[in-house]
Amino acid sequence: MKTLDSQASAALGTADPGWLSERRKQALDYFEKLPMPSPVEEVWRYVDLDFDIASYSIVENPGEAHELGVGIAAALPDTSGSLLIVDGHVVSSENTEGRVSFGSIRSILAADPDLLEPFLGVAVPSDLDKFAAAHAAFGGEGAALVVPRGVVVEKPFFVDVQATENGSVSFPHVSLSVGESAQASVVLRYRSDDGLDSLVVPQLELNVGANAQLKVTVVQHWGRGTRSISHVRGIVGRDANLHLGEAGLGGLLSRLNLTVDLEGNGSSANVVSAYFGDENQTLDYRYTMHHQGVNTNSDMFLKGAVQDEALSVFTGMIRIDEGAQKTDAYQTNRNLILSDGASAQSVPNLEILADDVRCGHGSTVGPLDDDQRYYLMSRGLDELRANRLLVHGFFNEALARFPEPAIAGVVTSWIDAKYREAQEAGRV
Repeated sequence: MKTLDSQASAALGTADPGWLSERRKQALDYFEKLPMPSPVEEVWRYVDLDFDIASYSIVENPGEAHELGVGIAAALPDTSGSLLIVDGHVVSSENTEGRVSFGSIRSILAADPDLLEPFLGVAVPSDLDKFAAAHAAFGGEGAALVVPRGVVVEKPFFVDVQATENGSVSFPHVSLSVGESAQASVVLRYRSDDGLDSLVVPQLELNVGANAQLKVTVVQHWGRGTRSISHVRGIVGRDANLHLGEAGLGGLLSRLNLTVDLEGNGSSANVVSAYFGDENQTLDYRYTMHHQGVNTNSDMFLKGAVQDEALSVFTGMIRIDEGAQKTDAYQTNRNLILSDGASAQSVPNLEILADDVRCGHGSTVGPLDDDQRYYLMSRGLDELRANRLLVHGFFNEALARFPEPAIAGVVTSWIDAKYREAQEAGRV
């Protein structure tokens, strides 16, 4: 394993084209200067990082990959391409759609050193925090998809990201670019074993050209010992749409920092999340929807539940620039507290600089509804089954909005099983 130092950064960047090498060097400088984040910072409020990124090391050779799994395999029987990332290394890649570039970042750069320059490593600033700096300084491998103008791809692409080695840190990168009037869908899965102590710092870059459509479905299923600090940035052009769905089920700590920039006039974004924390998990969501163009619209819709000693955090921001007139934006965050020791923080925010807008937010935190339970029990259900049906129905509203309905079905079954196991163990 390699420690996070200048020698490791230089070794990892030996195949970089010149423009990427300069970005790596600058990021290393930020990494060496920036401290670990602290909960005294507003953007890290509610979360105490009880580890140091420097205590983890980079794996030189990836471990043994896990099988795809029955649920996902059944949900994605036919794809346009698939790619497997293990411990930060691309170990397999397949592209059956000849009209697009899809594969490992290294292979695409080898074929065309300039193809990814406009957007690779640009969306997430490397000075954002120590984790973003580390990603740019010590990453560089992952998946890239470039869909040319006017190309419509019907079948989804699939990217499977795994962590397998104890004490490891990895920086998987996924860069998706859809050209003008093009369409594509991507399913991204994160996972590791429960007993694994690892740190993963993914980045997901989304570039949606004018009049284009991009659907992205993320399933976060890290093991209980894995910490993940993820950055996602979407840039949406004129009359284009980004549809992003995220399921958060795993991880000791899983943080998702998402920013969507609606730059083009008439652009739109639909972001939906369903998350369920138990035991001592922390699921941390920091979402920003930035309206810049005229006549843009967005919808953030998140539903989550926590039980045992779990903590969920949502801080959402809708920012509307002065010139972003005729904006229509809303954010919703609903939370269920299923155990006395669990807690949820929900902090929606609005920053509105334009005057011709329609904007709002809704936020709730509370237990299952007694009246709804009473109604179901009056129809013959016992209390356990009534509660089970209430939890299922609570998440259904969010999962029904997912970009890939088949994946939503798999997530539904995992959520149902997670709550049922807690009931059978007497934890809820």
